[in-house]
Amino acid sequence: MRKTQLALLTLGATVLVGFVTIAPAAARDYPWCAQGGEYDYPGECAYSTYEQCQASVSGRLLFCGPNPLFAYGQAPQSRLQPRRRPRPIASY
Repeated sequence: MRKTQLALLTLGATVLVGFVTIAPAAARDYPWCAQGGEYDYPGECAYSTYEQCQASVSGRLLFCGPNPLFAYGQAPQSRLQPRRRPRPIASY
């Protein structure tokens, strides 16, 4: 019984350490998009090379086009909060 508890504790600690060391996924803009058919503009932008995109759209009535965010250097607009002016304090 004691060996089972020790084994479960070791397994739990190993799983916990595994979750702690996982790095978050990095967002990335890919240069090629599958466009047309079921996709709205700009399409499914998940391809590093034109050849990858062509292999994915083969037989699906789609075509490959450049990702406009990547091709034209347009970064997504960040929503900046307007600076709040302090309220005047009423003097009594």
